[in-house]
Amino acid sequence: MAAGRPEAQDHPPENGFTPLEHPVPRLLPHIDGSVLPSLGGFGKHQKQLVVLTWIPALFIGFSQFSDYFLLAQPNGTCVQPLANQSNWTAATPPVTVTSGVPALQLKENGTGEGYGDGSGLLCACKEWRLELQTGLSQNVVTKWNLVCDSAWKVHIAKFSLLVGSIFGYLVMGVMADWFGRHPVLILSVLFMLVFGLSVAFSVNVTMFSTLRFFEGFCLAGLALSLYVLRIELCLPAWRFSMTMVASFLMVGGQLLMPGVAALCRNWPGRDDWQVLQIVIISPFVLMLPYVWIFPESLRWLLATQHYRRSKAMMLRIARKNQVDMTTEPSGVLTELEQELHKKPQRTCIVKMMSTRNLWKNIVVLCVNSLTGYGIHHCFARSMMDPEAQPTALCHADYYTMAGIAVATCLALCPAVGLMGRRGGLLTFMIITALASLLQLGLLNLIGKYSLRHDTVLRDTLNRKFSVAFSIIGMFSSHAVSTLSIFFCAEITPTVIRGGGLGLVLASAGFGMLTAPIMELHNQKGYFLHHVIFACCTLLCIICLLLLPEPRGHPLPESLADGETFTRQTLLHPGEQHLLLAKGDGDYSRVHDTPLHLSATGGATVAVATALAAVPATYALATGGEVIGNCAIANGV
Repeated sequence: MAAGRPEAQDHPPENGFTPLEHPVPRLLPHIDGSVLPSLGGFGKHQKQLVVLTWIPALFIGFSQFSDYFLLAQPNGTCVQPLANQSNWTAATPPVTVTSGVPALQLKENGTGEGYGDGSGLLCACKEWRLELQTGLSQNVVTKWNLVCDSAWKVHIAKFSLLVGSIFGYLVMGVMADWFGRHPVLILSVLFMLVFGLSVAFSVNVTMFSTLRFFEGFCLAGLALSLYVLRIELCLPAWRFSMTMVASFLMVGGQLLMPGVAALCRNWPGRDDWQVLQIVIISPFVLMLPYVWIFPESLRWLLATQHYRRSKAMMLRIARKNQVDMTTEPSGVLTELEQELHKKPQRTCIVKMMSTRNLWKNIVVLCVNSLTGYGIHHCFARSMMDPEAQPTALCHADYYTMAGIAVATCLALCPAVGLMGRRGGLLTFMIITALASLLQLGLLNLIGKYSLRHDTVLRDTLNRKFSVAFSIIGMFSSHAVSTLSIFFCAEITPTVIRGGGLGLVLASAGFGMLTAPIMELHNQKGYFLHHVIFACCTLLCIICLLLLPEPRGHPLPESLADGETFTRQTLLHPGEQHLLLAKGDGDYSRVHDTPLHLSATGGATVAVATALAAVPATYALATGGEVIGNCAIANGV
């Protein structure tokens, strides 16, 4: 028998049934266990391709955080008021509108303070002088005077990138499963350059918002295809570490973005925001050679039975990894030769609904991702000082959030290494729930039942506790979101991994979308918004117990593999057999009891019935149910 092939069992199966012979090959479906090891494992070829997936992560970080500078709120000075000719300055924190009504109100003393409530003169200014304090001297808001009556257009512009990303994750995920990862990657790069550079030449805010929608669409396809390709290149021991390096690079893009914006300030002959947009999009030109140097995913080709393309790619990988395939003992190429006549079979994410366990796992991770990103905004808003000038603290808040993201990535590595994927996700979700509930409940108790007479000390304590819980909550919620996405990539089968990952990433986009929605409504309903997401964290804690632990396991390739990838029982199989053996031994001498036959007859029948029912019950029970059934048998 060829080495590497699983040996056939010499004894019949315990359940008495003869296993059916499957038409699928015995080695080709086991990519992590048979195919990749025969090609050199995680060799030079795979490492080079993983590095190529890291480089664009920095550029993606630039694009994802560009809104903080392109749409930053300025300080406004009214040069020519309508009702009063005296100059006045209004710090617009931020310039928002409620139900289409201008936000700033002109007070009796001639200074613009607070928000309009429907009385007095609203935004009574004919000419504005707007100044930015975020690195640029001019952005989209100052270019087209998007204040007061036009302030709502800023929020629409923020919506456009996120909504485009949501649609991009959904559509491009399905396309990655149907046409392959490589076509989606190249298509996303090409259109990213087209739409991204077109944004810089927008003539009005409507054109800007429309093009940003398509930029977000292509950015989502680019991020998703790179994420899937990176996961599918790695063996189980390398998956998480390679993914975390890409996460660090994306956070690095967030940290470098203020410096990039400062370099684009006061550029001659062009507006600052246009230069910034060109600078963050132009590096994607470096990805154009990926058309030739980056191949299709071998894992996807084998899972979808593209065996002719798979053979050519396997020979190429073996040559780069310096593996002699002519003498390889596993028989992978021999088995591949026998399957060349088969036609490719593609699978759509819709078929997930016909499964019993897989769709539940993906839905649980979607809710986790939505909750993590949604409650992250609640913590971020609580961390900011409501009495301070937002523009004065813009860089401080920005770098605080970036620092928390770095700390999260650093903490995830040892936490997942010690507790696993499910244990780490559960731990961070519990921390998020505790931080949220303590922030909502403890601060209210401090104000109601203690320090009622010392209002200054009470407010100081409330503020300090709120900031502390917000930082902890942002830290843990960011970890929940990051780990939920990675978890989905590991448990979703290769044939629908793009669609499954797209669903979770789209759910994350919906969570991020809550931030501009709350800003559009002037933060009204913020407390209820926080309460709802706090309740969702409690629901997620319960649902996380249903997920399997994918650490150290090969990636599932087909829907059948994903369906059998379920939660482990509470006891190991050996411990379950031991418990059942103990139950059997206790009844070995029941007939020796010196009782009358008529008295023992019913007891003997009951014991025999219980013992006969144990194997059947064991076949159906898992975890604690087995313990309960054994306890019942011992009691009899």
